[in-house]
Amino acid sequence: MGIVNLENITDVVIASLGKSGDITDRQREIMASLITHLHGFCKDVNLQHGEFFEGCEYLKRAGQTCDENRQEFILLGDILGVEVLVDMLSNPVTGTESESTVLGPFYRENPPVLPKAASIILKHYDNEETAYFEGYIRDEDGKGVAGVTMDVWEDAPNGIYENLDPDQPDYNLRGRFETDENGHYAFVAVRPVPYPIPDNETAGELLRFMGHHPNRPGHMHFIISKDGYRPLISQIYDQDSAWLDNDSVFAVKDSLIGTFRPAAPELKTDLHFEFDFTLKTEAASIAAE
Repeated sequence: MGIVNLENITDVVIASLGKSGDITDRQREIMASLITHLHGFCKDVNLQHGEFFEGCEYLKRAGQTCDENRQEFILLGDILGVEVLVDMLSNPVTGTESESTVLGPFYRENPPVLPKAASIILKHYDNEETAYFEGYIRDEDGKGVAGVTMDVWEDAPNGIYENLDPDQPDYNLRGRFETDENGHYAFVAVRPVPYPIPDNETAGELLRFMGHHPNRPGHMHFIISKDGYRPLISQIYDQDSAWLDNDSVFAVKDSLIGTFRPAAPELKTDLHFEFDFTLKTEAASIAAE
């Protein structure tokens, strides 16, 4: 079985799984499927050795592009729709819980912890529109959930995230908040603007190879978590934004679209955005096989 030809190569490789070391059933399932689909892809397109080598060099460059501010492989997964697909498989909606969507490559851990209704704006721009974001985080029975941690982040009015822009203060437009006793949250930010994802390096190469554009609609990112509930990674979108129906990373969902309205004078911002989330109770943990 170890002597290969075009007809048996896939079976030979799959048969090697676990022969020289222990693997779990889940590892076997993943690797057997990966090998089957990867070999099938090569056969479908009659992949040539020069193209295989170009692909290896491409992945090498992608790895070299990664640093503390840019995770190129997440970006490539976004462009191919893989991250949003994996997210939908990992977090199926089975009830009234809010939909999740992609984390994206620009999250930073440990943002500043701020009091309710504080501003995350550390630098102002001439074209900015300030906005008061607020809403409730509820459980599946509609009851407000107190003490929920909420990380938020967005791009600046110049269309660049703080960790990619040396001219922005550290952690600009990022913050961590907690819901009050009624499950209410509030913070001040700016209206997010559409922006192009990085289209240089290997991400740009992939976009051009696909004949696709790099643009994303305006959105605010959220990570919402509390013990006893399934963590929610999501985004909310501006219904008036460009690229809403043609997102470069395919992450927009109807339930995550909201509306900016003129703010009342007492809010002291230009705009007001209200959006509620519903958290799903966390099921008992199942150990990975």
